[in-house]
Amino acid sequence: MCGIVGILGKSAVSTNLVEALRRLEYRGYDSAGIATVEAGSLARRRAEGKLRNLETRLLSDPLDGRTGIGHTRWATHGRPIERNAHPHMTAKVSVVHNGIIENFRELKATLEAKGHRFETDTDTEAVVHLISDSLDRGLDPVAAVQEALQHIKGAFALGIIFAGYDDLMIAARKGSPLAIGHGSGEMYLGSDAIALAPFTDTITYLEDGDWAVLRRSGVEIFDSEGARVDRPVINAVASSLLVDKGNYRHFMLKEIHEQPEVISHTLASYLDMANARVAFPDLGVDLAKISRVTISACGTAYYAGLVAKYWIERFARLPVDIDVASEMRYRETPLPKDGLAVFVSQSGETADTLATLRYCKDNGQRIASVVNVRSSTIARESHAVLPTLAGPEIGVASTKAFTCQLSVLAGLAIAIARARNTITPEEETELVTALTEVPRHMASLLHHDENYLSITDVLSKARDVLYLGRGLSFPIALEGALKLKEISYIHAEGYAAGELKHGPIALIDETVPVIVVAPEDELFEKTVSNLQEVAARGGQIILISDAEPEKAGCKLAGHIQMPKVAPLVAPLLYAIPIQLIAYHTAVQIGTDVDQPRNLAKSVTVE
Repeated sequence: MCGIVGILGKSAVSTNLVEALRRLEYRGYDSAGIATVEAGSLARRRAEGKLRNLETRLLSDPLDGRTGIGHTRWATHGRPIERNAHPHMTAKVSVVHNGIIENFRELKATLEAKGHRFETDTDTEAVVHLISDSLDRGLDPVAAVQEALQHIKGAFALGIIFAGYDDLMIAARKGSPLAIGHGSGEMYLGSDAIALAPFTDTITYLEDGDWAVLRRSGVEIFDSEGARVDRPVINAVASSLLVDKGNYRHFMLKEIHEQPEVISHTLASYLDMANARVAFPDLGVDLAKISRVTISACGTAYYAGLVAKYWIERFARLPVDIDVASEMRYRETPLPKDGLAVFVSQSGETADTLATLRYCKDNGQRIASVVNVRSSTIARESHAVLPTLAGPEIGVASTKAFTCQLSVLAGLAIAIARARNTITPEEETELVTALTEVPRHMASLLHHDENYLSITDVLSKARDVLYLGRGLSFPIALEGALKLKEISYIHAEGYAAGELKHGPIALIDETVPVIVVAPEDELFEKTVSNLQEVAARGGQIILISDAEPEKAGCKLAGHIQMPKVAPLVAPLLYAIPIQLIAYHTAVQIGTDVDQPRNLAKSVTVE
């Protein structure tokens, strides 16, 4: 994940900028750079690779400005070379950016038509020229940024400085986190409090949609509508910790809200966003000649694999077997020649998954692992490693690791489909474009906690809850039931909606809430017929859908309105409300959200 820092200091800031960036190295990066205001002009130093290369550059060519921004880059748009490293700048403005600018192609075309010359392959440069264009038309820096933010589409965090303005820095957040640090005659900006710990423990976290004007005397914060707002100033505890909860009540909630950012970076590793193509790493096997895909995992990771089965079979027209690892390892499963076996694990240490991996490896399968820990045993014993870039996940109930797993597996499905010529280049572009829009849609879904209060009031009183879904929504229904069980201790079960009449309907009465995951796709009408059956028996229906609530044709106990998106990406987005439903229900009941009873983060014994 890219790292952002900024300092309005009393003396030269370059050394402190590098120190702050060093504390963000755990996020991963491939280049680094800083920019400062030097005697009224902007100057920068950048280097490929590790921070020591930037430090070497600064030793021979120092910067002395008191106002500066810094960045560690994880490449999204454009190769990890110095030309694409941040900060990006014109003569008037310099910007560091974390996230994805979805509409950068349109912005670039418009700005090039006005005479702006682009020098990099990045999406960030469109922001630089957009702000410069406003400055060229006579707007002051604050007005120029405010105008630019109205035209930017995506999920992002920005740090911005200006030529001729030694006492000004502007920050903006939509989807990716930013923290502001308060000092004595100094102000700071960072992707998280960890970066700022050497300088201050007094922190303000920007809320989603906020933008802020920093001067050495303090900060003014504005919401997405431009209204002045106050955000809490807190004492951070990150000085001695690698991770902290920030201003969130629980790690789980923090990790739910981190998903737009971590998915941006995960997708960037597997997609060529600039050209709307998949850019999947070589698995050491010809994807066009795979005879079958075998997927195995446990718990939430299994449900990610089940979604992948739907994707691969639908788009690549390739048969997929999937089983929970604890069952598959004992079945002596026959495995085909030229098969690919995919193992999904957050920790990379799951005992049953590892044992099944070894069985498949011994039986001639090519092994690919989707893991969040690259140094894990599963990763080391795989032929190919497909890392998720979720960062540390502290909450026992998996949230951001799950959606990052889905992001990787979506890329794999498209890569296999392209290799097998089962999708056209135009279809590939549509699928990749839909994936790049996911972080923005996720950010918008995380704004509306109030929508869950009436729902959790219903669920917290229930002894049993059913989740229903069809097609790609079926695994999400299973995951929703698992999340509710894990952290609220309410009995919950997920079912394929078409199975309702084959047993589960016997459980339904007026005391049983039924949560229905139902995007308005080709299966929606069939799901609606199942809703009627639930309603006829007095069940309390909670609908999660992009359809208007009246299309359910029955009384609802709750409704979560979802954005309209391509079917491919619906599982990633519908994961958000099922996570929030479980979280808020558990909070209302009063259970231990981050460390639920009897559960461990990594199951390393059978």
